[in-house]
Amino acid sequence: MLDMEWPDSWRGSFRIELRAEAISLAERGWPILPGTISSGEGADWEYPTPAHEDWQDRLAAHPRQVAAWFTGKPCSLLVATGTMVDAIEVGDELGRRAASLLRVTGHPVPIVAMPNGRWLFLTASTDTVHPALAEHDDVTWHGRDGYVPLPPTPYRQGVVHWRVKPEIWGWRLPAASTVNEVLVRALLGEHDDAAVVDAPGAVLPTDDQSAVAPSAA
Repeated sequence: MLDMEWPDSWRGSFRIELRAEAISLAERGWPILPGTISSGEGADWEYPTPAHEDWQDRLAAHPRQVAAWFTGKPCSLLVATGTMVDAIEVGDELGRRAASLLRVTGHPVPIVAMPNGRWLFLTASTDTVHPALAEHDDVTWHGRDGYVPLPPTPYRQGVVHWRVKPEIWGWRLPAASTVNEVLVRALLGEHDDAAVVDAPGAVLPTDDQSAVAPSAA
């Protein structure tokens, strides 16, 4: 679902939406970067990479500069990890179990779904992750010197999208230890039996569902 395959009107609107999202995140201090777009699908799907070789020197860019990066040529929307935000990437089954556990705690966290079936749980940056996660083949920690795609980055299979938007958590990134604990519980097979995440009206918050942000601890 690459945007260059869409009608001109859709392509223009989508680029405007992606640019607006990049600017909005940059204004909130997120280290936003433009990235490549993969034309592959399935096993040929390629993880996006920064468009600039010196991307690590551009992390403090002003929102006006970010706006310029996302004007013109199609690109993906990346956030650099390891300075203020980290991401823990997991497979679909583990992601769904963890999301259901987070829901019943009343503390949803920002969650991104990628078109290759992988999930990203966003947290505040940390120096380490739980050993059970670090050693598991289905888990990837994106920390210092890393980056991950954010919505609405397009790919042939679909579009990167929010499962839980950051504003639902009041734009406060959760402590990595909190999310680590829930992911380890999900890894051990624990889940919320009442959650039906595949059915119509799924309990996971979506882009058009509202939720009350928890009060600050």
